[in-house]
This record gives sequence, structure tokens and C-alpha cells, in this order.
Amino acid sequence: MRTTSRGLIAALALTPLLAGCFAPSDSDDGAGAGAGGRLRVALAVPPVQALSPYSNDATVLSKLSVAEGLTALDKNGTAKPALAKSWKQDDDTTWTFELRKAEFQDGTDLTARSVVNALDHASAAKPKPRVLSDVALTAKAEDADTVTLTTKSPDPVLPLRLASPALAILSAKAYAKDGAVSPVGTGTGPFRITRLSGKTKATLDRFDGYWGGKAKAPGIDVSWIADGTARANALRSGEADIAEWIPTAQAKLLDKDTLHEVPSVRTDSLVLNTGSGPFTDAGLRAAAREAVDGSTLVDSVFGGYADPAQGLFGPAVPWAAGKRVEVTGRAEAATTAQVKAETKGRTLRLATYTNRAELPEAATVLQQQLEKAGFTVKQDVREYTQMEADLLAGKYDALVFSRVTLLDTGDAVDYLASDFTSDGVYNIAGLKDGAVDKAIRAAAAERDTQRRQEKVMRAEAAILRTDAVVPLVHEQAVQGIATGVEGVILDPRERSLVDVDTHVG
Repeated sequence: MRTTSRGLIAALALTPLLAGCFAPSDSDDGAGAGAGGRLRVALAVPPVQALSPYSNDATVLSKLSVAEGLTALDKNGTAKPALAKSWKQDDDTTWTFELRKAEFQDGTDLTARSVVNALDHASAAKPKPRVLSDVALTAKAEDADTVTLTTKSPDPVLPLRLASPALAILSAKAYAKDGAVSPVGTGTGPFRITRLSGKTKATLDRFDGYWGGKAKAPGIDVSWIADGTARANALRSGEADIAEWIPTAQAKLLDKDTLHEVPSVRTDSLVLNTGSGPFTDAGLRAAAREAVDGSTLVDSVFGGYADPAQGLFGPAVPWAAGKRVEVTGRAEAATTAQVKAETKGRTLRLATYTNRAELPEAATVLQQQLEKAGFTVKQDVREYTQMEADLLAGKYDALVFSRVTLLDTGDAVDYLASDFTSDGVYNIAGLKDGAVDKAIRAAAAERDTQRRQEKVMRAEAAILRTDAVVPLVHEQAVQGIATGVEGVILDPRERSLVDVDTHVG
């Protein structure tokens, strides 16, 4: 049940519209829809690495239907054909994929050799894409339309893995000798990037050679607007047709016909740095876990567009609740006096980012809760792209973090491996725990779906035992769509947004 947000909404109702927050593109006439029916899309997180698929930018390529992998995910999270029209498993470690007839946006043909080239570059990337953090993949062209993929150890969810935006197949032109990868004009999707203007704008035109048919919209004009209120204002003022991640405090201020609530696999958590600083001490981590109460955020911060966290996986992962394992073996929490004595007045650096409007307010609530438990806390709040390198380098003590748990493959194991194994490529917590590694490996090796889910939940319990991460809430995403815009994809995994059917009616 959704509840009414309190004083925050009232205060924001007095905030004036931010004029000019959504700069029109060259082809935008500034009135109603974009010129000629072009879609105007406001995205939240500016590019980190010029839309390289090996960064968090990869999801932009799938959201805007620029690039594709060998497979895609259907609404149930199972693998379906994309650039591969079919596949079969030859043995525990070998799979054969048959390619469809398709063309890259630079006019070259999709071939087995181009697939091998793309996957080889992904495997050699430094750092590796998260989706490859727990698998060694070898690709071989058998003939022009057949690719054999071999994994070092059994990977029962390889077709799901290949649906990751990070494993998009781009033309040979995309890959530079220095390791840089550019999707500008090199994908296979129905929309082709024609211009990328730094971290603020991009222009996409329809690619008429798309194998799946001609897109209904002639193009897309993208603006990245990190400020959530500005994104909502762009939609409200008619400067955007689609605005993702409407802040929950703004939701009540918009026309109800433009709001679309989506159950999300996104979980917001407090991540504690176990690799350095005070939270190397398990007793202090336990004290932090006992101090914070995510349920207080549901109404006060999220306006009812969230559920109290039950673990790493929430209601949008329907099988999780019935298989959840009791967490045992946690360290005893340090008392308030012990916290003060052991931290010796050291100030904790509590980080979060502005791209999701609720997180800074959540951080303020958590700061108060932690200080009540004896910690001294200072916040560091910035735009995500300004802090990602520091997060991965372990330069913060704690992070208020919003994570799409099934983003990379649609398989929970991949998320656990990248974020919590000792060699995980997105292990912001710096966790190195043998029992956790063992539990995640066991889940990764399981081929039976039901048993795999059970082992995922055992791994969840092993992770929560360490108090490296404290789940707070499970979000409900709010997407803003102007009336008259049709065919927008409401995806709980936040990987899709616009496709061939999206258009201004």
C-alpha cells in the first residue's frame, strides 16, 4: 500500500521549475513532441566512459535499443533469441550458437568472426565486465554463421549471461587498439548513435537496416539530467517525453496519467568497507547493522514507493521469499561505549550519490541512526560518475547504495559473484570471506533451477552473516511517460526502455 509523503513533498511543491534543464537537440522544435515525432528521453546517470559497454554505461545501450547480444531476456527472465536465432548445449562446458542474418549500423554484416572479436575484447577488457567476473569464456567461429562458446568450468546459465548489455556485439570498427570501445554507429539495434556530446546529450537516428523491422520513431534525443527534480520538471513542462527514475517526492506533483510504477529488483543497502578502516572489525559492523532501520525510510524518504528490505532480494524476485535462509553466526554488536572507544573519535566517511534523489536524504537518516550508536559520521555526496573509482578503491567507510540485483544477467549468482566474492570486480565492500566464496561457487555450479535458487539463498545468508551489507529497502521504480507516448517498456530489471514499437501517438 502506498502512503502519502509528508513535509518533503509540500516543500518541493514550492520549488520553481528549473528553466532550461532539458536542452533541446538541433532537431527539437521545443513544442510538444520532438520534431517529426522524435522521442525526447531524460536519463539519470551521465556516461562514465563514453557509453563503453564495459562500464555502467552498458545499460544505456540496451535501454535505447542501440546494441544487442546473442540473447535477450523475456519478461520472465529467461533467455530468448536475439542475434543468435538458436543455440544448443553440446556438453557441460560447450555451447553452439547459430546466428541470424543481421547488419551492423556501419554497413558490415554480422558474422561468426565479428561475434568472436566482440567477445574476445570483452574477455580481455581491464577491468573485466562484471558479467564475466566468475567465468572464463572462449569463442570460436565454426563457419560464417556458427559460433562455439566454451567455458573453463560448467556455466549452466550461459544463455542468460550473454544477454548482458556488457556483452553487446559491436562491429570491428568499435574496438580501438588502446582498448577503448565505441558504440557510436557500431551496434545492430534499431537506433544508431550519430552524436555523443560529452556527458550531457546524445542523438540517435533510426537504423533502417535493423533485422527486426523499422522502428516507429524516427530517432531519439537524449539528455542526461542527474538532478531528479529537474528530470521531473522536464516531463512536467513538456520538454521530455520519457523521464526515468522520477523521485518519489516528485511523483505526487505530476499528472497521474504520466506516472508508471514498476516493481523493481533494485535493493538499497548500506555497504560497509570490510577491507580497510573501522569496519574491518566485525563487532563494529554488527553495531552499524543494529543501529540502522531501513523501515523508517519507506514513508519518510520513499513516500511509500518501497518495501522494507527482507534481504538482498525483494518482492520483484518472487521465488526468494519462500527459500530465504535464517542468518546465523553473526558477530556480537559492539555497545555504544565500545563503538566510541574503538573508533577513538575517527570520523566515518559515509558516501552516497545524487543520481537517485532519495539516497542523500536516506544517508541523512542513517547518519543520525549511526551517531546515536556512537559513531561520528561525515557525509560525502556527489554525482555517481565522480565517485565510482573511489568506491572501487575502498576510499569510503560506508556507502548508501542502490543496486539492481538482476541487472547483469538476470541470474542472481552473477550479482553475488561480482559484488561479494573475494575477486569480485564490483566488490565495493572489499569482502574476502571463504564461506561466502564457497556458497556462491556452489550456487554457480548448480544446473537445476530450483536447487540453484535454494543455493542462492544460502549464499545470501552467508553474505548477510558478515554484515558487509545491510539491506534497507526494496524500491518500486517510478517512470515518467508523457501522455500520447506509446510502447515504452516498463522493465523491473531496468535494462529496457525504448524499442521498435515506442513512439509518439
